[in-house]
Amino acid sequence: MATMEAKNDTILSIRNLVKTYPNGTQALKGVSFDVKRGEFLVVIGLSGSGKSTMLRCVNRLHHPTSGQIIYRTKDGHESDIAQAEGEEILRIRRTMGMIFQHFNLIPRHSVLSNVLYGSLGATPTLKSLMGLFSEADEKRAMEYLRLVGIQDKAHFRAAQLSGGQQQRVAIARALTQTPDVLLADEPVASLDPATCHIVMDYLRRVNQELGLTIICNLHFLSLVRQYATRVVALKGGVLVYEGSPSDIDDAWFERIYGEGAKEVHIN
Repeated sequence: MATMEAKNDTILSIRNLVKTYPNGTQALKGVSFDVKRGEFLVVIGLSGSGKSTMLRCVNRLHHPTSGQIIYRTKDGHESDIAQAEGEEILRIRRTMGMIFQHFNLIPRHSVLSNVLYGSLGATPTLKSLMGLFSEADEKRAMEYLRLVGIQDKAHFRAAQLSGGQQQRVAIARALTQTPDVLLADEPVASLDPATCHIVMDYLRRVNQELGLTIICNLHFLSLVRQYATRVVALKGGVLVYEGSPSDIDDAWFERIYGEGAKEVHIN
């Protein structure tokens, strides 16, 4: 029974994940770890450590060279993302929201329209091409804009918003997919320190209020310690740490980031 419960509590099992690019660069070298349902997992490491590659393998923007990514959806379906093809990849992507460092909004379109585009995967093609969304779609989009504290900007053009506001729109857009997992690749890297905390606060709110599993790549340990429930660290494509953010002391910091590295605090 305990084994079955542990399995049900695990949404992703990454096993011996390898990614080698055509030029011979080995970005991931046999990475293995589990992701628990509902946790806020943060992945840390230097640029080039494999963080972004790993997220892109999880939602199959990149094709893994070898290994397994066992995915268990809330309806009980289990699949190996690494081996998925065709329609199965599209189905998996519909259950995974993705937030990037750059917000990828359409600047001339309204905030509400940008959020609604997140539900295109569940909208009939003709209607989506014509920009026709149901009242239920619009209501849900407004609910997610309220969740990230930006509902008053719904009818502004996206270009009129600050960087932090645009990233919150991107979060709301990802939520309209009603995903099981939210992947965030350096979501605050383009923002000033004060705005970093605003965006991270809303990501934590999404995690806690919706119970959504979040896997987030971050650079700054001060943010990691404040927001992560658990941490995975990569170095040169190898997993070098897995555990509590509070256990990353000076020795672990130097092992992860290299001798002589200095921690930068985001207050």
